[in-house]
Amino acid sequence: MTARTLSSLLFLLLLAAAAFTPSTSTDTIYRNTTLTGNQTLVSAGGVYALGFFTPDGAANGRTYLGIWYASIPGPTTVVWVANRRDPVLTSPASLHLTAGGRLAILDGNNVTIWSSAAPTAGNGNNNITARAAAQLLDTGNLVLRADRSSSDSENSVAWQSFDYPTDTLLPGMKLGVDTRHGITRNITSWRDPTDPSPGDVTFKLVIGGLPQFFLMRGAKRVYTSGPWNGDILTGVPYLKAQAFTFRVVYSADETYYSYFIRDPSLLSRLVVDGAATQLKRFTLNNGAWSSFWYYPTDQCDYYAKCGAFGYCDPDRNPVCSCLPGFVPRSPEKWGQRDWSGGCVRSTSLSCAGGDDGFWVVNRMKLPQATDATVYAGMTLDQCRLACLGNCSCGAYAAANNSGGVGVGCVLWTVDLLDMRQYPIAVQDVYIRLAQSDIDALKAAASDNHQRSNKGKLITIVVATVGGALFLLAAAICCCFWMKKGREKGESDDVASLPPSTTATGEFVLPYRPRSLPSLSPGRGQQQDEASGGMRYAEKDVDLPLFDLEVILVATDNFAEHKKIGAGGFGPVYMGVLEDGQQVAVKRLSQGSTQGAREFMNEVKLIAKLQHRNLVRLLGCCIDDKERMLVYEYMHNQSLDTFIFDEAKRSLLNWQKRFEIIRGIARGLQYLHEDSRFRIIHRDLKASNVLLDRNMIPKISDFGIARMFGGDQTTEYTRKVIGTYGYMSPEYAMDGLISIKSDVFSFGVLVLEIITGKRNRGSYEPELDVNLLGYAWMLWREGRSLELLDEALGGSFHHSRVLRCIQVALLCIEAQPRNRPLMSSVVTMLASENTVLPEPNEPGVNPGMSTSSDTESSRTRSATANFVTVTRLEAR
Repeated sequence: MTARTLSSLLFLLLLAAAAFTPSTSTDTIYRNTTLTGNQTLVSAGGVYALGFFTPDGAANGRTYLGIWYASIPGPTTVVWVANRRDPVLTSPASLHLTAGGRLAILDGNNVTIWSSAAPTAGNGNNNITARAAAQLLDTGNLVLRADRSSSDSENSVAWQSFDYPTDTLLPGMKLGVDTRHGITRNITSWRDPTDPSPGDVTFKLVIGGLPQFFLMRGAKRVYTSGPWNGDILTGVPYLKAQAFTFRVVYSADETYYSYFIRDPSLLSRLVVDGAATQLKRFTLNNGAWSSFWYYPTDQCDYYAKCGAFGYCDPDRNPVCSCLPGFVPRSPEKWGQRDWSGGCVRSTSLSCAGGDDGFWVVNRMKLPQATDATVYAGMTLDQCRLACLGNCSCGAYAAANNSGGVGVGCVLWTVDLLDMRQYPIAVQDVYIRLAQSDIDALKAAASDNHQRSNKGKLITIVVATVGGALFLLAAAICCCFWMKKGREKGESDDVASLPPSTTATGEFVLPYRPRSLPSLSPGRGQQQDEASGGMRYAEKDVDLPLFDLEVILVATDNFAEHKKIGAGGFGPVYMGVLEDGQQVAVKRLSQGSTQGAREFMNEVKLIAKLQHRNLVRLLGCCIDDKERMLVYEYMHNQSLDTFIFDEAKRSLLNWQKRFEIIRGIARGLQYLHEDSRFRIIHRDLKASNVLLDRNMIPKISDFGIARMFGGDQTTEYTRKVIGTYGYMSPEYAMDGLISIKSDVFSFGVLVLEIITGKRNRGSYEPELDVNLLGYAWMLWREGRSLELLDEALGGSFHHSRVLRCIQVALLCIEAQPRNRPLMSSVVTMLASENTVLPEPNEPGVNPGMSTSSDTESSRTRSATANFVTVTRLEAR
């Protein structure tokens, strides 16, 4: 054979190979081409690839045809599998487009292992011509067109992978039922990470009544999206997000859910996780997948948590309640928190229209509606009459709530299941009750309203009279002190105040039959600025006074085994009063001048404050040199005993940590914005957050807090008091006090709760950064989830964790004006839809290092680990 003949033969072979084998850059397979081995189709934009793969750890080299992200480095993220039930066991596997218009997978013996369904072109033309082709699109959809040259791209589709999802729902995919073409689209988990065959967990649409999607494990319903009400799926009212849009189509031809991404560069996928029995949405951030949300999220997300005619509210304790007019079927089991039996009516219905009525419950996830009856053309009034005319009807609601105007009618003639109440408006449900129950509910509501009005009236009267008495007392005191000043000159106490501070009034404690000893600092002792320069007398604070004998009995004479903690103020003891009530007694160390001032300040402030997330002061005890504060007892002690303890950290799952963060935020919001006075705590830290029996957080220790009045927002102090690691830069360096000082401390505390680590210390040895610097570094690199406490394992809400980290970083920004108000923080934490600003670099958080010259003359005081350290730095 000549050289010329040989070169010609090689050229023909190359042409044949080009004709029958697609290159890695093509997105289309034709009738005369084959895909085999490690060859792939890649979508035009390089987003997705289609080819053969073997899962890591798969037995016997099982081979599958799948679609995965082509643009993501690292492990293959498969989003669709063609032959998930029928792996190729004999290599090599190959993909062909047959003459009959089907895609077919053949094994090494040319046996057909899998083929696509018969073509169902949208226009009814199923003739597959020689111009047929299968193309992989940038949406991730593999589309088989009957005629690739047709200008009618939609109606030329003979088959598409989007009609046969596996475990992943991509943007633009439909989840539901196409009754016109007989296609049901569900997503079902892999059996395990090495086996893509269908597992036990499926997310699907259940037809009947209103559209509703269920997460199932086998035949068991685990979670439901809630019925579609024309505006939202009522079980996911926070579904609307800035980055996503969604659509629910409900028609005679098809019913489905789909979602879309506003930013085409953002990659997102919805996946059924069989191991966790959860529905998860992932987004790609800086080359790594992060969980945007998952369901079920909390205990109220689980299907029918509270049984028939019960409803769930995670902000209540217990979470389950009976609907108005209903009582627990089994009070004994209900008391044991077994709510599966649900509730029953207090009074049976009469089935006579005039003897029954309706009670509206609002902010509700609609009851399961797959067995409900829907009348699209009715008004709500007609719906009400239709329900009254049906003896079996127990409730009704608007079928379509789009635009905020309820139209249409949905009637429930079955048990009401899977109801939940939200803090935001969702939908009203009208519960049918006997008229006697409605009358009782109205009477109870009226009594509550009257008590509320009476309370407001009493408050107004007391405030008015108290104000008048206060002014009278102030006038008498002014006259007294003016006279005393003229006779003896300015008192030593007032003369000892800092130049910017003056004595402005008196503070008083309650009187019992015996007189109280004076609480004023001794002569010649400087008053702490934390007191606002106020002098203290003994009247006018509405706070019970405990006898010393009562405290001694309650604490076994301050026995060592009753001691539960200690701080700069002094030791804290657990006690039991005569009526059995448990209390915490905070005992001032004798001879502690700072403690005395803290005692005065704490009584003054906390006696005026009432909030669910603030520790409650029950009273005080003053006897000679003994000064004590009596608080409600916190069974779980302080937060730091959990998050910084290797053994106990695992007891705080993510949901509980998130609830603690939100509770602390609400408590601070009350102090800063909602209480009668604006309170700056100045020492917010993990050890000053106490946890009650139900792990509800309560802010404590107001010994160095500041009270602002009127429009005051900032103040300078000559004495910086607080805890290193939590103090804001402007307070530590310049003595500037504001509500933004507490916001900074809150941000530090949030990071500690998330990580289970203290702020002080080095978290990157080469860079020598503390927790704040480390969090900022990971945020910039898109690795924030690495902050998460390892004790949480894999059980956490990814998007919520990232949101909390972002909120924390906003709170610790260097410039106080850039930090959010606590009311904004509460909103950011409550709503997944709130768009958060990007954080800036955090402020420098001072440690125990030597201060700069600008602050070296300042008296500094810091508390750490219950020990108060004070030092005067000389120039």
